[in-house]
Amino acid sequence: QQKHSAYPGCYALSKVLEEVMLEQYYIQYDLNGCCLRAPWIMEKDDFKYQLSFGDDVFGGPRWRDLVGAEQADDYVRTQAIPVMLDPAGQPVKRNFVHVEDLVSAILLALELPRARQQTFNICMDEPVDYGEVGRYLAETRGLPTVEIPTPYHSTWLDNAKARFLLGWRAEYDLKKLIESAWDYQRAPEDSRVVWYPG
Repeated sequence: QQKHSAYPGCYALSKVLEEVMLEQYYIQYDLNGCCLRAPWIMEKDDFKYQLSFGDDVFGGPRWRDLVGAEQADDYVRTQAIPVMLDPAGQPVKRNFVHVEDLVSAILLALELPRARQQTFNICMDEPVDYGEVGRYLAETRGLPTVEIPTPYHSTWLDNAKARFLLGWRAEYDLKKLIESAWDYQRAPEDSRVVWYPG
C-alpha cells in the first residue's frame, strides 16, 4: 500500500489528514470503520463541464486560464474538447468515479464485516485518458479537440481490492461517463451552479 503523499495544496493535505485521523481511531478506539477513497466524483452533466473552456468549468484545471480568454472564447463557440497533455506531451490519465458507483460501494461496505478497518480505492476500472475522450467525442459528436500542454502527470488508482473484498464493480466506464454527461438534460429548476472555480 502506498504511503500517504499529498500533492501541494490544502485539499490534498486534508485528505491525508482525514485518513491518518481515521487510522488513529482504529488504533485508539477500535473503531469499526473503513475508508473509501474516491477520486473526482461525477454526476449529471459534471463531466461535460469538466471539459469546458468557459467560466462554467467544473473543477480544474481551468482550461481558459491555460489558453487565454480570447482563445478560450473561440473554443467555447466551437465546442472544442481539451486534451490535457503531461510534460512529455502524452495525454494525461486521471481517476474519476460516478456518484452511483460510489453509493453502491458505500452500501456494500456498510454491510460487510470484512470491510472493517480497510481502505479501498473506489474509482473507474481504468483512469480517464484525455486522448481517448477527445477521440471518442470527435467520432461520436464531431467535436474538435485541442491539445493543452500542462505540468500535470497521470495517476492511476487500482480498485482491485474493492472488487475482491467488497464484491463491488464500477458500472461506469469511459463511454458511459461521457454518454451520460452529454445526454443529461437539466430541468429548468435545476440550474448548474459552479461552487468553486477551478
